[in-house]
Amino acid sequence: MPAQFDLYKDARAEFRCRLIASDGQMTADSGQGCSSKNGAENGIESVHRSAASANIEDKA
Repeated sequence: MPAQFDLYKDARAEFRCRLIASDGQMTADSGQGCSSKNGAENGIESVHRSAASANIEDKA
């Protein structure tokens, strides 16, 4: 299974997303809810576009 974004409504009826890795483990979540589904979809698209070129910063 390829990695995927799950879009869902939380208990407060806000839209959220999470990134599920190919092994089925959740690797990231939105951290905050959106009042509209479109807002959450825009957030997913933003992450999808920028993640491939993101720098890795070692803060260890």
